Amino acid sequence: MLGQGFVSAASIAASVLFILSLGGLSNQEKAKRAVWYGIVGMAVAVFFTAFGPGIGGYWWMIPMMIIGAVAGWHVAKRVAMTEMPQLVAALHSFVGLAAVFVAWNADLERRRVLAAQALEAGQQEFSAFAALVAEKAPDELLFLLLEVVLGIFIGAVTPGRASTTCCRCSTEGLDVLGWR
Repeated sequence: MLGQGFVSAASIAASVLFILSLGGLSNQEKAKRAVWYGIVGMAVAVFFTAFGPGIGGYWWMIPMMIIGAVAGWHVAKRVAMTEMPQLVAALHSFVGLAAVFVAWNADLERRRVLAAQALEAGQQEFSAFAALVAEKAPDELLFLLLEVVLGIFIGAVTPGRASTTCCRCSTEGLDVLGWR
């Protein structure tokens, strides 16, 4: 497993690659290179997150990544090149759903740690994110709760907005997603 400092540095590198990717997509001559920046940035982000400290449950992670890839491929295959706004809206819905799941998991871990602390249980049973939460001060836990609420709110709003955008771009937007 990789150390937290190394994972943080890789996250910054992946962020820079994503920014370069977005910046290059505005110019047709640089678009091909920009796409590769995005691909490499995503590969770096996934690799260093998957092999970061306290990560486990690979028996869950690999099948979920495969299911997500198949769902994204299925949606992408149904969209013609002239319907790119619909594809972006559909895939943006997946991002919003992922934000909801990440925030929900953070809240479940926060509640588990608070319940164990109320019972004065030892910290030895915590691993990964829960171990970090167990070391936080009450004001940090309040800030985490605010992050969770905002993450769930923004993530829950995103699929609805993406679907609305998809329908506004084309009267057949729901057909593209297979929802009609």
